[in-house]
Amino acid sequence: MSEPFPTEAAVRAGLDAQARPPGSLGRIEDLAVELALIQRTATPRADRIALLIFAGDHGLTQDGVSAYPAEVTPAMVATFLAGRAAANAFARAVGVETTVIDAGVAADLSHPALVDAKTGRGTKNAAREPAMTPDQARLALARGAEQATAALDRGADVLALGEMGIGNSASAALLMHRLAPAPLDDCVGLGTGHDAAGLANKRAVLARAAERSDATEPLEVLRQFGGYEIAMMAGAIHGAADRNAPVIVDGFICTAAALVAVRLRPETRRVCLFAHRSAEAGHGRMLQALDARPLLDLNLRLGEGTGALLAAPLVRAAAALLSDVASLDDVMAGRL
Repeated sequence: MSEPFPTEAAVRAGLDAQARPPGSLGRIEDLAVELALIQRTATPRADRIALLIFAGDHGLTQDGVSAYPAEVTPAMVATFLAGRAAANAFARAVGVETTVIDAGVAADLSHPALVDAKTGRGTKNAAREPAMTPDQARLALARGAEQATAALDRGADVLALGEMGIGNSASAALLMHRLAPAPLDDCVGLGTGHDAAGLANKRAVLARAAERSDATEPLEVLRQFGGYEIAMMAGAIHGAADRNAPVIVDGFICTAAALVAVRLRPETRRVCLFAHRSAEAGHGRMLQALDARPLLDLNLRLGEGTGALLAAPLVRAAAALLSDVASLDDVMAGRL
């Protein structure tokens, strides 16, 4: 007979019975409860955390929404595969496995460690036409779920999401605008580092995109404004939810993917653990739209999964809290 699912009250009672003052570990106790409820066990595991980095290009870059050219996307994919990006350094530091997935890079990529899930060679320019077709949106969601399932089948206990895609903060801002929802100006930030003129252009381009389509239905919003890597991250959340696996969500772009995932399937919100509040304008408001309390606030704005990686030790610690700490009764009775 299978173990009954723990209730929140039961998990908190177990924490309160430990050999320490009740509530003394603050947010880590809340995180432990979340893990137990997601994995549906009183002793969740987070030993193996797998970072999935999804890469894709955006047609919006044709109108100058990024301070960097689109050619940076394939160059950074090569850097991930060489193990020399910030995400690789952090992953090694915290003992997290990394997989790089070509979701839709506008270049021909080949590397034995690269997962080829390319759904298109970059999206169309959403300021002028839909970013992708309905079939491409659905395929990207499905392929993202497949990547989550594959990582879990390889033995991961917890997934973490990361991304790379020049122009993807612009796409994420449009998704937030329609799905949070929120005024467009509140959603648009500096991205990779615009000056005042660059930010003004970005706002103007995204205003044209928003005027082009009045979509509000989640799948239609995704296909009008989304990116292949964002769609695949949303699908990965769906795949993880189907396996009761926690997902550590990184910053602004990953949270936009979570917003898409939750608007498509509201029940998948329960598996999302939000790593941090980024420095990108709008991220705090998007977190509020998801009723999310991030674990960290470090003024990060890189992406790549770096914030999720920094949160990984907290997730492991929260899981260990439920499995490795003696109760006060056992301590007093000498049952150690």
